Amino acid sequence: MTFHKLLIANRGEIACRIIKTAHEMGISCVAVYTEADSNSPFVRMADQAVKLSDTYLNGKEIIDAAIKTGAEAIHPGYGFLSENAKFCRDVSKANLIWVGPSSRVITSMGDKLKAKEIAEKAGVPTLPMTTDPRQANSIGYPILIKAAAGGGGKGMRIVEDKKEIKEAIAGAQREAKAGFNDDRVFIERYVPVSRHIEIQILGDTHGNIVHLGERECSIQRRHQKIIEESPSPRVDDEMREAMGAAAIKLAKKLKYESAGTVEFLVDDKTGEFWFLEVNTRLQVEHPVTEEVTGKDLVYEQLRIARGEELGYSQDDISWSGSSIEARLYAEDPSNDFLPATGTLIAYEADQNIDARWDTGIEQGSVVGTDFDPMLAKVIAKGRTRTDAANKLALALESLHIGGVTTNRDFLVSSLRTKDFLEGKTTSDFIDKAKPQRAVILKDESLENASSAAALWIQGKNRNEAQVLKDMPSGWRNSRLPRQKLNLNYLDETIEVSYQSNRNGTFDINNGTVAKVLQWSSEGIDIEVNGYRFFSKITQQDDQIVVHGPWGDVLFKILPRFTLPGSELQAGGLVAPMPGKVIDLKVKVGSKVKKGDTLVILEAMKMEHQVKASEDGKVTKVLIKKDDQLENGALLMVIDQ
Repeated sequence: MTFHKLLIANRGEIACRIIKTAHEMGISCVAVYTEADSNSPFVRMADQAVKLSDTYLNGKEIIDAAIKTGAEAIHPGYGFLSENAKFCRDVSKANLIWVGPSSRVITSMGDKLKAKEIAEKAGVPTLPMTTDPRQANSIGYPILIKAAAGGGGKGMRIVEDKKEIKEAIAGAQREAKAGFNDDRVFIERYVPVSRHIEIQILGDTHGNIVHLGERECSIQRRHQKIIEESPSPRVDDEMREAMGAAAIKLAKKLKYESAGTVEFLVDDKTGEFWFLEVNTRLQVEHPVTEEVTGKDLVYEQLRIARGEELGYSQDDISWSGSSIEARLYAEDPSNDFLPATGTLIAYEADQNIDARWDTGIEQGSVVGTDFDPMLAKVIAKGRTRTDAANKLALALESLHIGGVTTNRDFLVSSLRTKDFLEGKTTSDFIDKAKPQRAVILKDESLENASSAAALWIQGKNRNEAQVLKDMPSGWRNSRLPRQKLNLNYLDETIEVSYQSNRNGTFDINNGTVAKVLQWSSEGIDIEVNGYRFFSKITQQDDQIVVHGPWGDVLFKILPRFTLPGSELQAGGLVAPMPGKVIDLKVKVGSKVKKGDTLVILEAMKMEHQVKASEDGKVTKVLIKKDDQLENGALLMVIDQ
């Protein structure tokens, strides 16, 4: 069952990750890509690449690409077709090796209702549930509505009161239909103060099964994970043994082969746990397990697919240190974590900091609405959990990034909260710990950042000058005039005026003394009022990203003379993100109250409700159902 060439039926970060290990094993790699990914790093990393017509979901086209290029095996990664039983069967029918569990296992675990039934038969505890909304009262509120197929937080709704259940079910069904082409949902008990704990399993084709300990993935927004770690601060040796035993019991019942994850919900107060689901694929968060066990899970997957035995037993598995992963997303935490789009003007990690970066993007990458908005996974390992958290926060802080709104500041703040460092990482962490959503510069920090931007630009102008390169900007054969630069920051205009003094310093805004110690195309070493710092700077057209002790700040360089333009109409409601209108709740003349849902948008197979910010009356509606909107598009006008 050996193979020498592997096709990766995926994209981005996970494609890069698989290629890396496959190359270390001497396996040649074939990438598939769509037009949107033509310039992506994973395409260049592969030994061959085949362009798909329009989607990563066309199994036949992917199999044809494997046959055409001589690939003997297919690795599905995660998402897309990774848990599609039909695709798995079609791969096998084409005499290709499937890197993953059997289609039988995928089918049984892909349906959450069937999975629960199998878990119960295996003696694994499950939560009370029903498929009949009329039985919700017997479970007791709050309840959780979940899609029977798929995962990733799609088709999930928390319902606090029976009055909300009808609309919640309808929304969950629409989302499930869009994401998985299956609108079945079920109702389950919701445990408010809980932890999401999962057990990594490995099974070979010879009946050997082991677990590699737990990962905690409780910190989530929109039911999607953002920070994961191993080991969990809540799990002791006794609980680890019990959960591991339950996971292996279920895996043996399934005759599981390849890597998989058994997910559990844990009551934080009692330690009681219940089966949630089995992910029949590699998990996004698998690196933290790799870091604490020393096992390369992609390597193990490929070995198992070749028919090799694991070669070790449960007693051979050990854990060392602590590892934490943060998912860097293109999204706006200050705006309910809505996805963000744009071009990465700057993207460069500090290589001097000991952290692992699993990413599939680079400076210049365009972040659109076609795919999940995750930019990178950042993983740090430490001797202790505190060490790992501090290293991860520092790595994120040191990242030079701009052009797209991200959750970087939110992640750093989360890792440094008292609650996180004390291990209080329950599912309500965001509401309880209240990490800072974004860093807003003001006062001295804003002046330092804007001064660095202004003096870097003047240095750039000098460097690009054809004559008199050593003369300061604005030099005249008389008194040196004051130069002005207008920058836009969060819709605020920042005026920076500066004048070169004859002693080599600059007067900033009539009082601040600045000295440029070193200038380069990559940044500026500067001293402002006796405070010295290095600022990494990247400019593209009228946008400039300035990195310093404050993090990153994006300025827009304003023209000297502002052209007249249209202003947003008073009372205008705008789209908070790009997306498709799937439901319009109001019409002209409708009276609305603050908090009412007015429009439902869909982006990346997830629904997002646009609500009224004030009471009023709808006087204009500028959209209709199925419209594809850009970020900031005017939706309607509401008069108070």
